[in-house]
Amino acid sequence: MLPALPGFIGYRVRIKALCVAARKQRGWTQAFVAERAGLRQETISIIENGAKPSRLSSILAVLAALDLEFRVAERSKWQPQDIEALF
Repeated sequence: MLPALPGFIGYRVRIKALCVAARKQRGWTQAFVAERAGLRQETISIIENGAKPSRLSSILAVLAALDLEFRVAERSKWQPQDIEALF
């Protein structure tokens, strides 16, 4: 199972971490995920890099390709000092 990340970490960082971890856990390449998602490998790289915003439709396609799903929930009430618990 992939780790949950606290709500105060930027969404791009969370998406990057989850996508990279899921892809590597499965032993898949970016090219393979791109083929499954119907996207270009460059798009997978951009999403995993997190350097610039990506379309929600692309993110959802990548998550589906990785056999993951998107869920909406109440934001957790993490405090900045809680980051220490991750290390």
